[in-house]
Amino acid sequence: MRTVVVGTARDGTTMERRFHRYGPYTLLGIAVLMAALSSGLVGMSGRDVYAAGALTAAACALQLWWGRTRRDAAPHPRAAVVYYVLRTVLAFALCWCNPFFSIYAIIGYFDVGDLLPKRYARAGMLCTAVTMAGSQSGSGMPPASLTNWAAFGALFVLHASLALFFGNIGAREAERTRRQTETISELELANTRLEQALAENATLHAQLLLQAREAGVADERRRLAAEIHDTLAQGLTGIIAQLQAVTSTDDPARSREHLDRASALARHSLGEARRSVHNLVPSALERDDLPGALRRTVDDWAGRTGARADLTVTGTVEPLHDEVGATLLRIAEEALANAARHAGAARAGVTLSYMGDEITLDVRDDGCGFDPAALPPRSGAGGFGLGGMRARAERIAGTVEVESEPGLGTAVSARVPLVRRAAADSLEPI
Repeated sequence: MRTVVVGTARDGTTMERRFHRYGPYTLLGIAVLMAALSSGLVGMSGRDVYAAGALTAAACALQLWWGRTRRDAAPHPRAAVVYYVLRTVLAFALCWCNPFFSIYAIIGYFDVGDLLPKRYARAGMLCTAVTMAGSQSGSGMPPASLTNWAAFGALFVLHASLALFFGNIGAREAERTRRQTETISELELANTRLEQALAENATLHAQLLLQAREAGVADERRRLAAEIHDTLAQGLTGIIAQLQAVTSTDDPARSREHLDRASALARHSLGEARRSVHNLVPSALERDDLPGALRRTVDDWAGRTGARADLTVTGTVEPLHDEVGATLLRIAEEALANAARHAGAARAGVTLSYMGDEITLDVRDDGCGFDPAALPPRSGAGGFGLGGMRARAERIAGTVEVESEPGLGTAVSARVPLVRRAAADSLEPI
């Protein structure tokens, strides 16, 4: 449809140009023919015939000049005004000689908008209306009687009214065409800007995809690092402790007991490492709920370290989403490992509290304690410790707070949303 519109507009412009170029010659030729055939009827004298011939030659010369001016370059506005005025004067003079030359004079209605400035267009049409009314008044120009003058006045009013009416219509059409052209130009500019915006959005989308991929890779690296720290590192630490205990005792039974513990820790660490790679829940949560898994963790820690450890559960126990349970279990394992490795605690207490929409885990020990404000920032070579616990809690919109003073033990409190297993499953996409 767009191509058809453009082609129609182009054809219309070509036809208009052809009319303005050849129309005056054609109309002048028809007028000369009609004047020659009617010369006896209108009573043309020999003097009128010679005058009409001279004026016709002048009109042809004027038209040739104007055609060359338009062909060589864009004509100056003053040249267009001069051409229109001279042609109107010649047409008036020809109609004075013979009324049939009004066929040539009528062209003044068609190109007045192209040749004259807008403020002079109505005056040009009124001049043409005078010529047309005079040629149609019955006796030529000037009118011969009062009746002819009355006819001239009526015809002039008619021509002037029609010329102004159609002139206004033409002006409105031209204004509408101008507005349509401006609208099309604005739409093309808007389309260009839209294409640029789409190209920029495509680039931004590609950048966002790359950033999302990099963020996902970084998050997966942090997850694996935390899992390795909580499984392999803790297990290897326990294995080393049990093997050191073997070398420090001469009792075969005690040695066998430590070796069995080291072997069990090695198997457990291997299984947890495989689960971490596949992002599976800890094995303890596959057999028990979170309180049961915590009780086994607390008992194992007490058996390895020889320290006293208690577990307290408050509130109504509810089934938790795997991610929530795994997060709290890993935080408890890390807190207990720190209590044994760094604090030298002889007693620890773990409290799990179900509180409506939240669940809290508190781990307290009676170790040497420390100043939380004086902790150095975690380096790449160190463990994950408190930073790892906070990162785990933040992944599920939770928090971890630590309270400790030198010589007064340490308390780690984790608070996370209580997401039930049934509610979590209902949110999964089908």
